[in-house]
Amino acid sequence: MRTRRDFVKTAAAAIGAALAPWRARAQAPVTPATPSPAGGRPYDVAVIGAGVFGAWTAHYLAQAGRRVALVDAYGAGNARASSGGHTRVIRMGYGEQEVYTRWSMRSLALWKSLFARIGRPALFQQAGVLWMARGQDPLTTSTLKTLQRLGVRHERLSRAEMDARWPQIDFGPNTWAIHEPESGFLMAFRSVQAVVDAATGGGVDYLQERIAPPAGGKGPLAAVAGGSGRTIQAGAFVFACGPWLPKVFPELLGERIFPTRQEVFYFGAAPGDARFRSPAMPVWVDFAEEIYGLPDVEGRGFKVAPDRHGPAFDPDSGERVVTAETLARVREFVGRRFPGLKDAPLVQGEVCQYENTSNGDFLIDRHPERENVWLVGGGSGHGFKHGPAVGEYVAARILGGGSVEARFSLATKQKVQQRAVY
Repeated sequence: MRTRRDFVKTAAAAIGAALAPWRARAQAPVTPATPSPAGGRPYDVAVIGAGVFGAWTAHYLAQAGRRVALVDAYGAGNARASSGGHTRVIRMGYGEQEVYTRWSMRSLALWKSLFARIGRPALFQQAGVLWMARGQDPLTTSTLKTLQRLGVRHERLSRAEMDARWPQIDFGPNTWAIHEPESGFLMAFRSVQAVVDAATGGGVDYLQERIAPPAGGKGPLAAVAGGSGRTIQAGAFVFACGPWLPKVFPELLGERIFPTRQEVFYFGAAPGDARFRSPAMPVWVDFAEEIYGLPDVEGRGFKVAPDRHGPAFDPDSGERVVTAETLARVREFVGRRFPGLKDAPLVQGEVCQYENTSNGDFLIDRHPERENVWLVGGGSGHGFKHGPAVGEYVAARILGGGSVEARFSLATKQKVQQRAVY
């Protein structure tokens, strides 16, 4: 399994002629829904999963005039979802992976537009993002080139400038940094709920319902069954289920998407100490040590999270209690990098999950045997920020328009021998 650092450093594997059949399928629009034999009115599209990908997809489909159902088993932004949690980073830096920088730029504009429209601009916090670097690190130098090429506002800071601007940070072996002053973080579960509210305000039907995995077979899917006995009919189905995708489609995705357990820690600064709150503290990333963090916001504590893949995790039944072992490693890092927090108490811990694809890229493609079923997921720990751009892209694919990004195809997600275990 590749690390997230490996993913950012390297481009996706060459795809070539193997993708020609996929491109042909991806260009064909979905057939509109037809009335059921019983006379009921099906939806044009049913979106299964009200996380950030599903919510934005439903929102854009409704804006295009489609009748849409948005369904989630536990609720939008719930604690089990990859879109849950208090905050998520939004940054533009992605090494040479230009598509993600472009999508981050597009998504930030769309997030801000939505928040302004609903009167909740504080759901995005422009704290800035500080990317620490050592020597001629190829990931950071390629990021710098991409930001320059795309016109992203940024600063290249020397060690002396870093020390002067953020004296509360001991940068250790880091010798320079990239600072993105217009980036920052999103209030995560609240942002997802805001998208769902906007979608329902635009005509989307929101249902809290557990959906049974579709039965095997080929050809168009006519309906899905809910746990309450409800049947949802639609002309097209979008399964944007995040870490549940390999449960819903085990034979297809069980060896392509891998939910992993990720621990997050919040440390409490001393009373009245504002050095670890925004604007004094930015979002920061130390890729060399595979760790990142966010400033204290709303009194929740200074957030620190290891950015390496954890063990396999079941999003339904997995215990969400942080471990003493990981806490000890994080405390040691915090004591070195942020001396003012050396003896700070842990005020909160969280366990979430990544749903990593086998190559780190998103999965956005049709089911290979059911032409009206779309698979959308594989956020791989970096997907939340891209929700608006993903929603635009998926809606365009379903409606038969827009360009095709080959790296998101199922064909690029090779099976690996680390099958998800539930």
